[in-house]
Amino acid sequence: MNSNEINVDNSAETFTNQEVEVQESPTTETTTTENQDHQEVITALQEQVAVLKQQLEEQTEKTESFKTQYIRIAADFDNFRKRSNKDREMLECQVKRNTILELLPVIDNFERARTQLKPNNDGEKAIHKSYQGVYKILVDSLKRIGVSPMRPEGQPFDPNYHEAMLREPTDEHPEGTVIEELIRGYLLDDQVLRHAMVKVAAPKEEVDDSTTETAEN
Repeated sequence: MNSNEINVDNSAETFTNQEVEVQESPTTETTTTENQDHQEVITALQEQVAVLKQQLEEQTEKTESFKTQYIRIAADFDNFRKRSNKDREMLECQVKRNTILELLPVIDNFERARTQLKPNNDGEKAIHKSYQGVYKILVDSLKRIGVSPMRPEGQPFDPNYHEAMLREPTDEHPEGTVIEELIRGYLLDDQVLRHAMVKVAAPKEEVDDSTTETAEN
């Protein structure tokens, strides 16, 4: 092989390598461009995700705020309903109580008449029986709505239920015992409607000592 043939072959190989390099160059540029495009898309998506995440957080905060407001309003309404029911019950109870208190003096008069009046003839007995019938109807009506009389005789004096009108010295009853009910007391369910006016036992010896000292002076 002569030198001219070697030079021709080398020239052909060099030319071929240049063609390869020229052919590879556009592919590299295309790949770089695609990578840049992909990166831009990823960046844009990340920005959108960040915006959506912020919007979601804001909506979540608003939802929690609305939920808190709803719970507060519901609680306020429930408290208002309970207060309204309680106020209505108290008003009804007060009206009921005041109405019954207006009737108690009428019952007192019936009871005094029953103990003091002694019918002497058939006419008086008929009248007595008639108003005692009215008295019974009235008492039964009060019982049906929760009114009951106190029975304090023989019980220890209790200022929550009794009002002492008299103190009677005696050795027949322990000190502080209710001897007599002067004006009847009443309960409305478990609440005091009217205190019983009572006579209470007092120690007899204290009165005797006081009388002796006064006489000596």
